[in-house]
Amino acid sequence: MDLFLIRHGESFNNALEDASLRVADPELTEKGTAQIARVAEFIGAGLHLYPGERDDGRPGLDRLYCSAMIRACHTAQPIGRALGLAPEVWLDVHEVGGIYLDHGGDRGKVGYPGQTRGEIAARFSETIADAVAADGWWQGTAENPAAAQGRTVAVAAALLARAEENTRIGLVTHGGFMSLLLKALANGLPGHRFCHEYEHDNTAITRVAIAPRDIVVEYVNRIEHLPDELRMPRRLPVV
Repeated sequence: MDLFLIRHGESFNNALEDASLRVADPELTEKGTAQIARVAEFIGAGLHLYPGERDDGRPGLDRLYCSAMIRACHTAQPIGRALGLAPEVWLDVHEVGGIYLDHGGDRGKVGYPGQTRGEIAARFSETIADAVAADGWWQGTAENPAAAQGRTVAVAAALLARAEENTRIGLVTHGGFMSLLLKALANGLPGHRFCHEYEHDNTAITRVAIAPRDIVVEYVNRIEHLPDELRMPRRLPVV
């Protein structure tokens, strides 16, 4: 199996300078909308594949999954259109933490339900959202790190169970989750000793080849589909 991890476009929260203005399930910014058009064109043309694969008669992706968060659904929609695929919601590939806001004080962190099945059907009519409940998909408060790691290990196990499939799977998901998933696939979770992270820009693509006995990370954070003005500002490492 070839797995293509695709981060969503820039969201309202991504662009915030004041974290107190954060919203629970943000929309894309104007920049994010421009980014997702670029990544859809890139993947639709098969440029996420190696040159020898582009004429092999197979589709660029066989299945396209996304999280139920608004920014992921928005990002998956044009990619699906470019490939003639219906995105499918996979609940467990949401961002670390889930849908919540930290109100501070006695109220603290409060969970919110996220999109309902009906809301996804109305806004993203091409997306298959059978797994989403009628009253929203998120029933918790704020997910803690241990729960996030356990969820990620379960997703990794589900992918590894399909290792023998000759298929190309796209997963439109989130930066924190992508980093955890790469660690889980490399047996780095749970209880990993090092705080290394895999940085992913908005709409970046990471490719992982998964075979029964081997996992190969073929490329990480591929963003050549974005011109300079649509790329994230590069942060200097803390030393």
